[in-house]
Amino acid sequence: MLAIKPVGRNAASMKYDILSALSVHALSGDKHRQRQVLRFLTLITTRYNWQNNELSIGRAEMARLWAVNERTVKRETAKLREMGWIRVKKPGARGRVTLFEFDLKQVLLDTRAAWPVIGPDFEARMQDDKPTPTEDNVVPFQRPEAPMSEGDDLWGRVLAGLHGRDPELYSTWFRHLSEAGRAGGVVTLTAPSRFTADYIHTHLKARILATYSRFDANVRDIRITCKATG
Repeated sequence: MLAIKPVGRNAASMKYDILSALSVHALSGDKHRQRQVLRFLTLITTRYNWQNNELSIGRAEMARLWAVNERTVKRETAKLREMGWIRVKKPGARGRVTLFEFDLKQVLLDTRAAWPVIGPDFEARMQDDKPTPTEDNVVPFQRPEAPMSEGDDLWGRVLAGLHGRDPELYSTWFRHLSEAGRAGGVVTLTAPSRFTADYIHTHLKARILATYSRFDANVRDIRITCKATG
């Protein structure tokens, strides 16, 4: 898939592609999806900074834009975070609203079913992952191999999903995890070190949960522990 960076030379066309994919994705779903995507589109078109990938907005202002109360805003932004579409870049503090960032690559992956509807040229453009030509003396980056998934192996499918979304991030963090247990809607994952566990919990937990949720809607939370040493 194309690198999602709607800035520079092709910024305008990439922005239209993202908005088109979201719109058709919404119209192909039920009223709940339509309302959810419309709210997300409203944030993009009214407050989103494409250049810096930042959305600086308070809950009260978001409620006004969406014509809802702040309780609804809290619930709906939590859903968008679980989906992996938005992340908190800098938490709000006294006198400062929360700063969000969008994962536009995940947004496009989740709208993949809408690509053929928009047109074959759009689908081909979104799937264009040809490497950029390099000089002969430059060693091309080796993409990490995709994990194997067989049968009804939920963890294997989750790993494959994480790899498909971001192979480099998978290679650095996710491939070191193992699934230790699953009960009551909570999945326990084991990391090789406390540092890895803490980092993934702070920065990547929502991404793992969103991927699990695509395969099993009963998964509601992720616990990350580290292997005992000594």
